[in-house]
Amino acid sequence: MRKIIALTFMSIDGVMQAPGHPQEDTDNDFKYGGWLVPHFDEQLGAIMDKQMTMPLDLLLGRKTYETFASHWPEHESEWPGINSATKYVVSKTQTDPLWENTVYINDDVVEEIRRLKQQDGPDLQVHGSSQLLQTLFKHDLVDKLWLKIFPLTLGTGKRLFSHGNIPARFELQHSESTSKGVIVAEYERTGDVKTGTVGA
Repeated sequence: MRKIIALTFMSIDGVMQAPGHPQEDTDNDFKYGGWLVPHFDEQLGAIMDKQMTMPLDLLLGRKTYETFASHWPEHESEWPGINSATKYVVSKTQTDPLWENTVYINDDVVEEIRRLKQQDGPDLQVHGSSQLLQTLFKHDLVDKLWLKIFPLTLGTGKRLFSHGNIPARFELQHSESTSKGVIVAEYERTGDVKTGTVGA
């Protein structure tokens, strides 16, 4: 069985929109595109190298797919496996592949993703794709969170967790911080939320 792993750059207040460059995603007049760049260092680069060079397929929303497809075919030497990986793209409108090994998911998205998880093969990494992530959280399809939490607040923008995600418990598998204050945390989905009484 394959696992779905959400790899997300996010601010302290949970914003994940347009971390890489100013024009990456300007929806709702977002003005802070490229906010991760001043905080990226060799340590974070090494972490990303490790995560991106393991066996993987990609599960992406349309916008993230288009951004990746315009970049990675010309930068194959950085992470060679990303071009050969299968890209499963959730889109109601896009049907023409922009990148090799692309498979579109147009209908019955949740059931199709459940079917993908049951197959043999590498884990499915979700990058960006904020709208797709809301669907995955709502239907309890995310198995792991690999978060990079940056030392800033952005106030507005698309967030990792929005309305509709189910209550869920995660267990911390690994954490570290970088020289520029980025917290790297890896969580695994474990079960239901537990409650108690302080001091009881």
